[in-house]
Amino acid sequence: MTEILINKTECGQRLDKFMIKYLGEFPMSYIYKAFRTNKIKLNGKKPKGSEKLNPGDSIKIFLETEKIKVKAQKLTKHFKIIYEDENILIVDKPIGMLTQKATKRDISLADEVLSYLDEKGELENLNGFKPAPSNRLDRNTSGLVLIGKNQVSSVALSQMLKEKSIVKSYLALVKGTILKSVTINAFHRKLPDKNEVQILDYRADGTKEIVTKITPLEQKEGVTLIEVQLITGKTHQIRAQLKELKHPIVGDYKYGDVNLNNYFKQKYNLTSQLLCSYKVKFENCTNILSYLEDRVFIAFVPAMFSKILDKDS
Repeated sequence: MTEILINKTECGQRLDKFMIKYLGEFPMSYIYKAFRTNKIKLNGKKPKGSEKLNPGDSIKIFLETEKIKVKAQKLTKHFKIIYEDENILIVDKPIGMLTQKATKRDISLADEVLSYLDEKGELENLNGFKPAPSNRLDRNTSGLVLIGKNQVSSVALSQMLKEKSIVKSYLALVKGTILKSVTINAFHRKLPDKNEVQILDYRADGTKEIVTKITPLEQKEGVTLIEVQLITGKTHQIRAQLKELKHPIVGDYKYGDVNLNNYFKQKYNLTSQLLCSYKVKFENCTNILSYLEDRVFIAFVPAMFSKILDKDS
């Protein structure tokens, strides 16, 4: 028998949702059967699963305990830690790493984070909660990823990202010359059966409105370094939006200019798109993360940016 005492970082969620996360290797149908057969009890009683958890609640599980622990494979850490405290972890994801698995064989940032926290002994008192990235970056986009280390901080991060209380800024090197800052309203649509999106300047079926702010920082030899701020955040928003503006990202073979990409590949041995999630700012923090109000965190920008922009290169 395993007993879980709910603490303040786990309260407020439904029992069934909590148990689904805690018993990750068991199907949902098995968990509901365990409710019905008294193999999972809430405060000594048979639960329905819809109960909201409160601090001090007791959950008793009459199953094999070795099957209900968060398991973390031991992995080498490739990410850099930008900031860490008892509630959150901010890491710098390298180019070429998936944020989450695409297949069972993949090793992702999420896997490496679990391994790191497991080595520190920080998974032992989470009652089965599995820390995971709250935001995602494309495989070939480097930069900042936020992870809540407990249930409450994870929910807080997700809510703040949804409400745009965390401002995310990117650096990109793009084709052509951009001289003025611009804020662009457009419409975003995922293409069926493709890992690709379309940007339209009018509302249509299946579209969602997007807003992107672009600020030029530096120009050289027909390319411009820009800062991009996502007012909204949709799949491939930056990459597809810049393609639509005729200023595709250097090194982006999905949305970019093939000839330009080949030029930079040959001259600089460039192997990925030059897009980096380089800055986050915490604003309007009214939750467990209120102590981070107005804090700004900066990633390590890939050296290729400065190599290409170097006046002597």
